[in-house]
Amino acid sequence: MTVKLPRMKEDEIKKLIKEQMLCRIAFKGKNYPYMAPFQYVYMNDTLYFHFTDYGRKMKFLEKDKRVCVEIEKYQPNMSEYNFVVLRGSIEIVNDAHERSRVITKIAEDGKRKLSRNFLAAHGFKKEEGWSALSPEKPLVIAKLTEIVEEIGLKSPSLQ
Repeated sequence: MTVKLPRMKEDEIKKLIKEQMLCRIAFKGKNYPYMAPFQYVYMNDTLYFHFTDYGRKMKFLEKDKRVCVEIEKYQPNMSEYNFVVLRGSIEIVNDAHERSRVITKIAEDGKRKLSRNFLAAHGFKKEEGWSALSPEKPLVIAKLTEIVEEIGLKSPSLQ
């Protein structure tokens, strides 16, 4: 008999997204999907990300803005786990005020919860500190829009 994982309720999905800060984004690559980890912030029911302006991700987005975002939480022994998958599109944030708020929040969250070593994922040296993420810099900020599917599943122990 096949066992299906229980679906998460909407409030459980929102709670997981709010509690976590790292996700994986899958892009439509040339021949294969391409997946990369991202720090995100969740503001006004929207997921925001900082994209470095080099590498494959930007090239893939130029061709197809559709992505799949995965956020998870689990115990090391996998006794409890849950994850959310969101399918939608990535849109670059051009509004200066919105962009500034997002960059500030990414830097604040990073400073509070992450090692400076993680700054390399943002394209900065750890010696620069989290203040390297500054609204005055030409950073690419993006958000998940046009969500067409949201799936949240959890371990049976979380029912």
